[in-house]
Amino acid sequence: MDIFISNSSNVPIYDQICKSIKDLIVSGKLESGEALPSIRNLAKDLRISVITTKRAYEELEREGYIDTIPGKGCFVATRGIELLKEANLIKIEEHMQSIAKLAVSCNLANEDLVEMFRTLLKEDI
Repeated sequence: MDIFISNSSNVPIYDQICKSIKDLIVSGKLESGEALPSIRNLAKDLRISVITTKRAYEELEREGYIDTIPGKGCFVATRGIELLKEANLIKIEEHMQSIAKLAVSCNLANEDLVEMFRTLLKEDI
């Protein structure tokens, strides 16, 4: 599992782990029911405290993205994928509302806005 953390970031390490796992779930690299590394193994791989890893897993479980089965480990929750997608859709809508307000203040036509978006999508492909 590819999780990258930055010790120089202002974001707490447990938050970086949570975000990385959420990103892996949304991208399909982690699928529903798939086992996550044990808390100890992930801590060892990332060279961080077991307490930090445990906090990240607890946060993910609290938010409904993973399930913990005592004696078996942590697994990607089925509802976790749907929660993430819904959360991301809400973020997209919020950004689009901000963009729409900014476009209106610049007297930008809808067609121009759509064309800008299409251009951006082509550049990312």
